[in-house]
Amino acid sequence: MDGRLVARSIDPICEYGIETPLNSRLELTLKTSVTAVLLLAAAAVQGHEVSQQDIELISGKSGLQVALYVWLGAKHMVTGYDHLLFLVGVVFLLRRVRDIALYVSLFAIGHSITLISGVLFGLGVNPYVVDAVIGLSVAYKGFDNLGGFQRLFGDSPDDKLAVFLFGLFHGLGLATKLQDLGLHDDGLLGNLITFNVGVELGQFAALLGIVMLLRLLPSEQDSSKTRVVVNAGLIVAGFALMAYQLALYWNAG
Repeated sequence: MDGRLVARSIDPICEYGIETPLNSRLELTLKTSVTAVLLLAAAAVQGHEVSQQDIELISGKSGLQVALYVWLGAKHMVTGYDHLLFLVGVVFLLRRVRDIALYVSLFAIGHSITLISGVLFGLGVNPYVVDAVIGLSVAYKGFDNLGGFQRLFGDSPDDKLAVFLFGLFHGLGLATKLQDLGLHDDGLLGNLITFNVGVELGQFAALLGIVMLLRLLPSEQDSSKTRVVVNAGLIVAGFALMAYQLALYWNAG
């Protein structure tokens, strides 16, 4: 399994050279808060729902609208809790900046492919099913980070390939929502590209926040507990999101 990173130290703080003088009570509060945020996100998220305000902004506009679509792309990323939860799982065990850049780039390439092609070719994929798979991706990454696949099967799937493949689904989820905006054919490709640029900018901003959060997590003595708390939270949040989307799918049918 080339490039597997699970076996390395799970302490995300030491790589950045930051000593975090938190007492045990503050550490427990922080871990509890992180878990609560994950669970609340899973309960509240509806997979990048398209607001009426966004529809009105797009309605009647044709031609290249660079600023508008960059803003919409960034907005959909930073408010897309499913994407953010997945990114937490992706970077949680990564220590080096180049590793973070590699994995996030694979994710970005994947969702860029399906975001643009999904809209251009009008892929009529059920958004609830796609969002359920996205929820599954969150649970998958948390389970993988805890070494679940190694315990069950003696090995783990290729994590780089998994991040890329799940990136395809995340992009498809964005594409289904983007089609709901009623895009004009005039300037469509250019607007899709600028929307994707906005998504990447939003992702970069979100990633900075996630890395800063990881810097605050407890170090050495409680690193294994932190690993369990955060990734168990991802598993619960991912399955909660998946169940919610599947329930919407069955009710819609």
